[in-house]
Amino acid sequence: MGHSAVLLAVALAILPACGTGAPLQRQHKLLLVSFDGFRWNYDQDVDTPNLDTMAREGVKARYMTPAFVTMTSPCHFTLVTGKYIENHGVVHNMFYNTTSKVRWPYHTTLGIQSWWDNGSIPIWITAQRQGLKTGSFFYPGGNVTYQGEAVTMSRKEGIFHNYKDEKEWRENVDTVMRWFTEEGVDLVTLYFGEPDSTGHKYGPESQERKDMVRQVDRTVGYLRDSIERHHLSESLNLIVTSDHGMTTVNKNASDLVEFHKFPNFTFRDIEFELLDYGPNGMLIPKEGMLEKVYSVLKDAHPRLHVYKKEDFPKSFHYANNPRITSLLMYSDLGYVIHGRVSVQFNKGEHGFDNRDMDMKTIFRAVGPSFKAGLEVEPFESVHVYELMCQLLGIVPEPNDGHPGTLQPMLWSGSALPLSGQLHLVMPLMGILMVLAKVT
Repeated sequence: MGHSAVLLAVALAILPACGTGAPLQRQHKLLLVSFDGFRWNYDQDVDTPNLDTMAREGVKARYMTPAFVTMTSPCHFTLVTGKYIENHGVVHNMFYNTTSKVRWPYHTTLGIQSWWDNGSIPIWITAQRQGLKTGSFFYPGGNVTYQGEAVTMSRKEGIFHNYKDEKEWRENVDTVMRWFTEEGVDLVTLYFGEPDSTGHKYGPESQERKDMVRQVDRTVGYLRDSIERHHLSESLNLIVTSDHGMTTVNKNASDLVEFHKFPNFTFRDIEFELLDYGPNGMLIPKEGMLEKVYSVLKDAHPRLHVYKKEDFPKSFHYANNPRITSLLMYSDLGYVIHGRVSVQFNKGEHGFDNRDMDMKTIFRAVGPSFKAGLEVEPFESVHVYELMCQLLGIVPEPNDGHPGTLQPMLWSGSALPLSGQLHLVMPLMGILMVLAKVT
């Protein structure tokens, strides 16, 4: 071994005893669980003993702010890339092509590789490239390839999948436990489509939603018991979170947002439209008609906020992407957008301004790397990716999060990737080089 190599080896040997005391080796596995549409305060009107126990034994955020636009696929992809939606490019639940006018529904879009693989590398692939095995169970984006590489283990939900089947939920947990114990998987993302589905159908204040939250809580209990039964308590970190919240739709309001009733507006001026999907909409006017359409729509309804792409609020981190159309819009909390006819019938909806409290969601974490009994202030979901990379001891891809934001959740001995410890290595190298010259 050369002289410089010896010095580097000595520096790396000394490093774990310095600074944070964090080891370089990867110590723990990670399970990220998402319960779709779990609003931040759903545990306040329902008894949730298992989520409460998880908070006492680990970390709870007062709430988490999702990315805008507050839809399932975009927000889930933010969690696994650490990027705002305009930067990862999964801008909608639906695949659409503004030239061909093709639009595909949510379940079909889950399997369209080009919609997801458009430049951003999610954590599954990053982890695999650094020697780990990963799994995705029903998680949006986990069933396509990225730069030709697939997730090690994956399951994709079917188009007629029954989101409510509690027996299947437990079977899915059992499968994930086998992935960890028998397949040697290091990271799994596990997705459940509730309480989102129930919140849409019955509304977020309904008894049905409350019953579904109890089912979610029972599943958290089953999951934690399974971790214990499989002897993973000392080696697995668990994060339970969601993509967005839910609010009640004003279905019978006297001031519904209905494009087909706007004076001076006509769909004959429109080249491409994506409306009737909750409170969000996109339009491309025909050539030469942009200014006319914009002038008609910008003050067409007090509940509707219409922007040219370049004028959309920068704080949303949404519009600066080639997939975003020349005109885009969102409506006020509780109001959905109706296009050519009034066809939206959900009692609950999301997709609204992520600053609205009804769009906030939950974050719980427990495991050997997390402190116990800690409640932290609200944070943006864009930071969760950096936390997960730190827990796995992997070097993250470029992202919009900050590695220090969620660091206070962790014990000082939690693993850091080598890149995060170079500031400790370099001073040691300098000292050793001086010593080498002296000797």
